Amino acid sequence: MTLHLPDANGMLRAYEPRTEPLSVNPGAPFTSRTVFSAAHVVADPYADTTPDAPAAVDWDATLAFRRHLWSHGLGVAEAMDTAQRGMGLDWAGAAELIRRSAAEAQAVGGRIACGVGTDQITGGTLAEVRAAYEEQLALVEESGAQAILMASRALAATARGPEDYLEVYGHLLRQAAEPVILHWLGPMFDPALEGYWGSTDLDAATGTFLEVIAAHPDKVDGIKVSLLDAQREIDLRRRLPQGVRCYTGDDFNYPELIAGDDQGFSHALLGIFDPLGPLAAEAVRVLDTGNTAGFRALLDPTVELSRHLFQAPTRFYKTGVVLLAWLAGHQSHFTMVGGLQSARSLPHFARAYELADGLGLFPDPKLAEERMRTLLHLYGVTP
Repeated sequence: MTLHLPDANGMLRAYEPRTEPLSVNPGAPFTSRTVFSAAHVVADPYADTTPDAPAAVDWDATLAFRRHLWSHGLGVAEAMDTAQRGMGLDWAGAAELIRRSAAEAQAVGGRIACGVGTDQITGGTLAEVRAAYEEQLALVEESGAQAILMASRALAATARGPEDYLEVYGHLLRQAAEPVILHWLGPMFDPALEGYWGSTDLDAATGTFLEVIAAHPDKVDGIKVSLLDAQREIDLRRRLPQGVRCYTGDDFNYPELIAGDDQGFSHALLGIFDPLGPLAAEAVRVLDTGNTAGFRALLDPTVELSRHLFQAPTRFYKTGVVLLAWLAGHQSHFTMVGGLQSARSLPHFARAYELADGLGLFPDPKLAEERMRTLLHLYGVTP
């Protein structure tokens, strides 16, 4: 049945929903790339809460979604910005999420890496920033998960220059029990991280970042780069010490970065692989056979959807991710912690639905159509 979707100009246009989903089944583990999906959290829609109150999480639905990702062979990157870390999910909520997800990963044999930050403080001295990182690192390691050292708003506000980043990260890497993933999150994802690594000059910041890695290559499994700049990522990965991986976090250019070139490739740790999970997994399995063209044929058409979800202001991409999870039937409602479901417009939702439907991402296209129709009615759109 025809849907009438609003466009960016507020005009309604007819759209005929797809009737059949893309057929993708779980398969063998990946052999050529290590791939993580940063996963969203499912809010408890019945909780009596406010945007400023601690997050109320539906743990059953949240963990079920992680089992969905693991079933397709993807690793889960937990308690990252996709999980609304620092945008509705505080440290107490993140700590509980890490404990529960790590236990679930052990139960089902899934791979998991968890974010380590400093969001239990908003500022302070370097010693206080270091102590906040240490508290979170200890919890992640105790849970049995791999640690991802995330960029810190508190460190960005406190550091006087590159030497402070070298001191804090050097201390943490010496302390880490196992190799970690370092995460460079650009200001398009979090404006508070402007000038990270001690400079707004990206070449200078890259130099500091590489200096941290070069001093502790045995403690760095890899780096996650989220700067939405494909050439900078390529240049950076070519300068990494032997054995240190580059995990692309570029939700605009991931197919070409994962496919790579004759000098190397990127692994993946991506928020867009939350809604793309089964399709992304199928594409990587094709790549495992050496069929780069087949990989690109599957994944290249998804870039338009990803660029739409991650359009400026990029930090609100989580709203589109959760919308698609609801439409796909992974949760029973379109409610987010912190009320973030209001962060995007109806035309944005309509385009996200249309692009995802065109890719066949919805296991039950009829359910997705019905839910989209409900959302349109909520906004006052009538047939």
